[in-house]
Amino acid sequence: MTPGHRTANALLGALIGLWAASGAAHERSASYSSWKFDGQGAAVTLIVAQQDAESLGSGAGAADSLLAYATSRLRLSADGQPCTVADAPRRQQAPAGRLRIVWRLACPTAQSLRIESDLFDDPAAGHLHFATVDDAAAPLQRVLAGTERQWPLSRQGVAAAGAPSSGRDFVALGFEHILTGYDHLVFLFALLLCGGSFGGLVRVVTGFTVGHSITLALAVLNLVRPQAAAVEALIGLSIALVAVENVWLHQPSQRHLPVSTWTGLSALGLMALFGLGKIAALCWGGLLLFLVCQHRLQQGRSDPAAARWGVALLFGLIHGFGFASVLVESELPASRLVQALIGFNVGVELGQIALLALAWPALRWALERRRAATVHWGSAFCLSLGVFWLVSRNYA
Repeated sequence: MTPGHRTANALLGALIGLWAASGAAHERSASYSSWKFDGQGAAVTLIVAQQDAESLGSGAGAADSLLAYATSRLRLSADGQPCTVADAPRRQQAPAGRLRIVWRLACPTAQSLRIESDLFDDPAAGHLHFATVDDAAAPLQRVLAGTERQWPLSRQGVAAAGAPSSGRDFVALGFEHILTGYDHLVFLFALLLCGGSFGGLVRVVTGFTVGHSITLALAVLNLVRPQAAAVEALIGLSIALVAVENVWLHQPSQRHLPVSTWTGLSALGLMALFGLGKIAALCWGGLLLFLVCQHRLQQGRSDPAAARWGVALLFGLIHGFGFASVLVESELPASRLVQALIGFNVGVELGQIALLALAWPALRWALERRRAATVHWGSAFCLSLGVFWLVSRNYA
């Protein structure tokens, strides 16, 4: 393949990637409710993202629209009869980018209760709602999403017999999250473009899981809490860096690739020193040092692609903070943290292995017949998406 063909391929891949990015660069929509039951009914607290509320109305009208919308879409029934609003919904102070409203429901004496959520089922496809009953003997939480939008309870707030366990819910949540986490999937695709045996690719995927499991636990346990916007931008950068490395590993003679990458990171670091962007200058310096060392180490290896699991593990540390946003804001009770973390990570790993099993035959076929074209086109696609996400998230 001539340099001209490679350039054309890269440009076409960039156009495809930028078109796809408009629909793929987003965070999973989620809301959170807390329910306190007593003999007369329940006190409800709901937290939603500002951007979700703005789908109901613009500016200050978003909060007003949310007040009526919440009580009609987040409901409680007693023995099949709807509970009524006793205290009208009102706003409370909330963290930046969030809206918090509270109201009270009155219910007749009943043997069974049912929480039901239809929040943002139209404007925010794939919306997740985390409902927490926090006054039971053991606080319970349920994820209401997709076809599972109802939660049956006893009057005391204990889950009804036969209801799925919270752990199983979080396995399903992790599985679903990786399937709809487009930036994480693009990162994995970039890692797998160098090919290898199925067992070797599983190693790469598992390395990614180990990395994101570490930082996911640190974030959920509130030991480390980096800036969310910077994490999202770094996820885009990780995709771009792996895509560039793919081309260099395929053609080690292209010495300008690592040098250009180092120069670009240095320039971005200088911009950060002047306050441009959400990623700190020290972070840019650390990435630059890592990439220089990695390049030197790879030069001495007979099979550089065999070390991709290490790259997956390292960048998985960044992606783990991105995964954490789903669990952190749900304010899990301490008694369920371990169960939720294990369940979520198991679900993510199962989703990754399932996708790998489906994609591996086609990827192997493409690499065996048109390796150069597959690596260059695939990497160009990943590079364009990574750069788009980096720029849009770091400088927006």
